[in-house]
Amino acid sequence: MAPEIRRSGVQLSPGAYFNFKGDKMNLIFLGPPGVGKGTIAKEVVKEKNIPQISTGDLLRAAVKKGSELGIKAKGYMDSGKLVPDDLVIDLLKKRIKKDDCQEGFILDGFPRTIPQAESLEGEAKIDKTMNFKALNETIIQRLSGRRTCKKCNAIFHITNIPPKVEGICDKCGGELFQRDDDKPDAIKKRLEVYQKQTAPLIDFYKEKGILADIDTEQPIPGIVKDTLAAIG
Repeated sequence: MAPEIRRSGVQLSPGAYFNFKGDKMNLIFLGPPGVGKGTIAKEVVKEKNIPQISTGDLLRAAVKKGSELGIKAKGYMDSGKLVPDDLVIDLLKKRIKKDDCQEGFILDGFPRTIPQAESLEGEAKIDKTMNFKALNETIIQRLSGRRTCKKCNAIFHITNIPPKVEGICDKCGGELFQRDDDKPDAIKKRLEVYQKQTAPLIDFYKEKGILADIDTEQPIPGIVKDTLAAIG
């Protein structure tokens, strides 16, 4: 087996480098809930000018709209369980066909299972998968302190990114609340589900030679630097 490649503190499998200048790039951000995928994705969006697609956001929008899919998904989300594949895939297929995805996209939170990954292969070619890693203790601390705006879905943290006024969103003035799946018991359940159903994706993409491990036990600027180095 060829040796793994290291660059800028990022561990990659052989053949994982790409020169994306002028090329389409379809990326997956993989990692347990609370590892910081969404935060890092927003920084990469600024650099690469491709959209971040969060299946979590798509599902929450469906829940807020009160659609049939949203009602079904709510029960799973509130208990920290994974939403069934067919519900998620239908939403995602529609999203990646939009005009802003013509130059590529970042999938944040999808796929979560091997069947989802296999279904995705029929819709789009994935160029690189970022595997964001952190200790369970770190993840629980991050998520349990997270607060979400009821109006605009902006995210704050009671210690890391506190709002200017406690309980009030800086962006729209909406009320901040703790999501049910951000409570400690639900977080532990989500991590158990991740290890059982989602962690196998690490080997799935590593075998394809497109996986890069990113250490998130460091300040955000370092994580962003390592991620951009891995993308190329």
